[in-house]
Amino acid sequence: MPVLIGKTIESDYTNPLGLLSDCHRRIERFLNLLFTVVSQATEAKLRTEERQALATALRYFREAAPKHTRDEEESLFPRLRASQNPQAQAAFSMLDTLHEDHETADISHQQVEVLCLQWLSDDYLQEESRNRLSQLLTGLKSIYERHIAVEDTQIFPLARKILNASQLQSIASEMASRRGIELSAYANPQNFS
Repeated sequence: MPVLIGKTIESDYTNPLGLLSDCHRRIERFLNLLFTVVSQATEAKLRTEERQALATALRYFREAAPKHTRDEEESLFPRLRASQNPQAQAAFSMLDTLHEDHETADISHQQVEVLCLQWLSDDYLQEESRNRLSQLLTGLKSIYERHIAVEDTQIFPLARKILNASQLQSIASEMASRRGIELSAYANPQNFS
């Protein structure tokens, strides 16, 4: 059973591209939550609600966000690259950049995780480490702002236009499988248009 953190999903597996976009909203929300905790924690000592918020955001980026990246890297991007549609072929450089963003963000998230777990463990984070954490989060925010804008305004609309119902159904099935969800209720390919 998948873990839902935050708001209820707005799209379902009949709209896998909508699910990907919904995940972008969660990425933005949990990144903002990390920023809020870092900026509001006084004397680097965490209050109970800050500890909970920090742990929740870390859990999201540790458990759910990597599945989203795999959804794009293993399910969506390869189908766009395999398309003979000239618009898809013109988007290859964007896909390369998005892939690089995923790799860069993953490295930054690993460093954020180490610093935040230290903070949670010690209930204190030295100023130098807090500054580094702020820098990492600022870098992630910059990456995500550009990355999400490209995907939401260019890549997902392109995918809606050129991928057929069977391809969308396959993407949805792969996404569900990553989360341990059975899609028998969505077996009709007509539901994936």
